[in-house]
Amino acid sequence: MFSIGWTELMVIGIVALIVVGPKDLPNLFRSLGKVTGKARRMARDFQRAMEEAADDAGVKDVAKDLNKMTNPKKMGLDALNDAAERFDKWEPPKPGAAPPRGPATQKLAEERAEQARKIHEETAKRAAEKRAAEAEADVPPAAENDASPEAETDKA
Repeated sequence: MFSIGWTELMVIGIVALIVVGPKDLPNLFRSLGKVTGKARRMARDFQRAMEEAADDAGVKDVAKDLNKMTNPKKMGLDALNDAAERFDKWEPPKPGAAPPRGPATQKLAEERAEQARKIHEETAKRAAEKRAAEAEADVPPAAENDASPEAETDKA
């Protein structure tokens, strides 16, 4: 409370000895001790009365509940218990089953499926055209040579 060192106490004692005198100094210290004791006793009684009033009002119960709610260890255990409970209730998806989709995801999946179908159709169409062009280009050369006049001279 007061930060009084030994030197300050010695100065106060010397001043009290000079002002009061050596004859009345023990009586002064005795009465000073009694006053200090009464002040401490009154402070202790006041503190006890305030604690009793707080107990009657339920402040300690509220403080205890707040401490329980804000206890980090308890909060961690609650989160762990919740996670364990969710894990116990969890069921893995069945193989081959599509995961549940929301409306936006479903719409996007349908659009992508439509685009994939169009790409597949276009690829199939181009492949068919390429095969037809290759079939036309693969006419056997012997059939063309039989009709030419050079082929007749070669035969002779």
